[in-house]
Amino acid sequence: MHDRVSTDTDNHLHTHALNRYAAVPTADKLKADPRFTGSGVRIAFLDSGFYPHPDISNRIIAFHDIHGEEKTLHSLIEPKAHHWHGTQTVVSCAGSGQLSDGVYKGIASEAELVLVKVSRTGKISDDSIVAGLEWIKGNRQKYDIRILNISLGGDTNAATKDSRINQLCEELAASGVVITVASGNSSESCTVPPASSPSVITVGGYSDGNRLDKEAYDLYHSSFGKTADGNVKPELIAPAMYVAAPILPFTTDYGEAEVLSMLEAAPDFSFDVLLAEFWQDAGLTRDVLSLDTESARNAVGTSIRGRKIIAAHYQHVDGTSFAAPITASVIAQMLEANPLLSPAAIKHILITTAERIRSDRAIRQGYGVLNAKRAVELAASEKHTGDNKGFKAPVRIGEMVEFTFHDDHASSVNLVGDFNEWNRGSVPLKRTSNGIWTTSIQINGTQRLRYKLLIDNERWTEDPTHGMKEEDGFGGFHSVLEI
Repeated sequence: MHDRVSTDTDNHLHTHALNRYAAVPTADKLKADPRFTGSGVRIAFLDSGFYPHPDISNRIIAFHDIHGEEKTLHSLIEPKAHHWHGTQTVVSCAGSGQLSDGVYKGIASEAELVLVKVSRTGKISDDSIVAGLEWIKGNRQKYDIRILNISLGGDTNAATKDSRINQLCEELAASGVVITVASGNSSESCTVPPASSPSVITVGGYSDGNRLDKEAYDLYHSSFGKTADGNVKPELIAPAMYVAAPILPFTTDYGEAEVLSMLEAAPDFSFDVLLAEFWQDAGLTRDVLSLDTESARNAVGTSIRGRKIIAAHYQHVDGTSFAAPITASVIAQMLEANPLLSPAAIKHILITTAERIRSDRAIRQGYGVLNAKRAVELAASEKHTGDNKGFKAPVRIGEMVEFTFHDDHASSVNLVGDFNEWNRGSVPLKRTSNGIWTTSIQINGTQRLRYKLLIDNERWTEDPTHGMKEEDGFGGFHSVLEI
């Protein structure tokens, strides 16, 4: 067996081309606008660890290990187990695709990166997440952090008033940081901090079956449901299967993927010779040498599929850990198109442009599938940028409750609920300026209201400013306000 682990600087016996098991590139999955690449936007990541992969290494502007185990990032040579997850999440968001000739680049391929390692000996505790968030809070202005992705979860489920993790997320959102968080992969009705933080964008997942066809969409087994605060999560779903991610250099997996890719691409006249020389480097068993050429090729293909290899240096991965940074990459496009957008405005645009998979329950998918192209279009034209006036939740003032809704294009908006026996036209909202609609209703004592908004007398929606809701029995939600 050859006494080395291959790297991309070795003599090229392999190709960077995609193989026949290739994954659809993320930008193609989402029909993302190619004019925006996250240029000028800085994204922070809290994760177990990172490796200076060629797809991101020249755009890492800061690295911090809260436990001091790794002083610098660029001194790392051979990756450890805790480097895989963070590196793959970052590259799925903002990789250049250098080792795939640009095919598997992230949507935010020109964003700058701030990486915060929160593991200790590969393990992550609530206290470590808190320390990471504290570091982000203390360095937000220094590094001009606009987006934070967190593809990990805490150990303890708690209401925001009892969770320092959620409190820090709320403080960061109030200071101007948009936070995307993976909902988790438990397929249960449960979300924990930081995914349960009210102001973060919690992202569940879906699978597209590795096809460019909406009819292939199916829900991933994401965590979902009511938080300890009573809000319903996630807000969105994004690709969580067949996502391209790097195989880390200087690992056995990397070397074997290179050799398998070389064998897969080899013409018949050289295949048998190459197989005889490199079968061990490919991680195959000696039995493959006794097979005829066709059967040996099938054995190589079986190994490639089993390892989820989609090109010499990439594999496809799954999990909401990747749905969240993919959403962050679209947010980077939005901020590139309109740098003045507030976190509340960005969240509002994302959830009002999402589209539900109609065959599946709303509670498992929030407002639905991330619509990258439409979100960026609206971001570029959004006039309400730096304040939250048009995106605030219902607020009680004395005996009145004020409702606010934002829609630049609506011609009428009505508040409809059990408080007015679901009368379509009895409580119209008034457009005050530039697409902000408001109304107030009188409340006596303590009440529990179920309500919806009716736009242009034909389109129903729950209140996008208010996370408390319940299924309405018709594939959507009622908003629920307890006063």
